Amino acid sequence: MSVTRSAALAWHGIVRGLEIFTSSLFVALVVVVLWGVVSRYWPGIVPSDWTEELAVYLLVWVSLLGSALTYRSRGHLGVDYFVSHFDPAAQRLTVILVELCVLLFAGFALCYGGYRLVTDTLGSGQLTPVLQWKVGYFYSAVPLSGLFISAFSIEHLLEPAGPPATGAAPAA
Repeated sequence: MSVTRSAALAWHGIVRGLEIFTSSLFVALVVVVLWGVVSRYWPGIVPSDWTEELAVYLLVWVSLLGSALTYRSRGHLGVDYFVSHFDPAAQRLTVILVELCVLLFAGFALCYGGYRLVTDTLGSGQLTPVLQWKVGYFYSAVPLSGLFISAFSIEHLLEPAGPPATGAAPAA
């Protein structure tokens, strides 16, 4: 097996793992919210204080990691009207510039800024109000999603035929 094939299989495994992890977080979010509702309204059950706080953090993780996966599949919102009227060379150049802007933003704002956020909050010892967990662990979704968005942007740039000019999803 070639190195390229091995790397492609490893990358596919990483992406699949991210999909499974994000889906699992979503299932956990549904269960936590359901338990919060049941414990609040079912007679004889003491309402759970922790469900609302955990649901918020799970929603943040699902949103950030889900946005990275959506970006990979090109399912994000895009305005292709003007680009579709360009000639093919200008379309390709525009798409490359957009990918580079995304890479720059994800690298600096999400990865670097998120890393600083995580280290600062872990260093401060800040805890969540109800669960009493370190806030920095929840904030780690920011640099993690930035890392994946950066990697997916590089993946788009390295596609053999170049990135598509429209928001169409690449062939699986």
